[in-house]
Amino acid sequence: MRRGDFTWPKVPITLTSEEEAAREAFMMAWHEELPTRYAFVERFNHGCLSHLTVPANARTLEIGAGIGGHLPFEDLGVQEYHVLESRAEFCVRLAEQIPAERVHEASIEERQAFPDGFFDRVIAVHVLEHLRNLPAAVEEISRLLRPGGVFDVVLPTEGSLAYSVARKISAERMFKKRFGLDYGPIIRNEHVNTYAEVDSQLRRYFVDDTTRFFPLPLPVAEFNLVVGRRMLRV
Repeated sequence: MRRGDFTWPKVPITLTSEEEAAREAFMMAWHEELPTRYAFVERFNHGCLSHLTVPANARTLEIGAGIGGHLPFEDLGVQEYHVLESRAEFCVRLAEQIPAERVHEASIEERQAFPDGFFDRVIAVHVLEHLRNLPAAVEEISRLLRPGGVFDVVLPTEGSLAYSVARKISAERMFKKRFGLDYGPIIRNEHVNTYAEVDSQLRRYFVDDTTRFFPLPLPVAEFNLVVGRRMLRV
């Protein structure tokens, strides 16, 4: 499937069994340690969305919810909050924080059981860069949102020099210290989409409402590490 100048589904490099085991262990460790080790980044990752208006009685879906890092930044009392997560061990952790019937073990790259327009809001924090069939995922997000619904998304500027340098002194350093392996194959297997590729797909179904950049106020992705966007379904 070719969309624009990019081709999907992506076929990432194959990892050895040792690399796969390290990747899975690192994913859990990264989710557990990121809030304290890199708190200033996490405050933006989640805080840039928490100040946005949530419609009263909104039905919200967070995709790729991990172990619930975004949950403390949401007022769960004013919305019906659902999470979608593909890793079973993460779903166990999520069910300890919100009602188990609202925890859905699945991939947004596949069609979900919810009817068209079921949600008022969808959230994705550092998720879309991982999705191998990104066009299918974005199309499904659009289907699940009602017309005029909002998509709150946080993206790393994957592909930029700034982000590549930052990764070397953060995740890459942590991974090498813990596992003694090359981080290159891991990140190429995981971050399969650049910021430009993700942006190309989002603009097929959504228009920008508000955008925030981190750490610089300059509205240029190349000079920043993370971009937070509220987009409207058209």
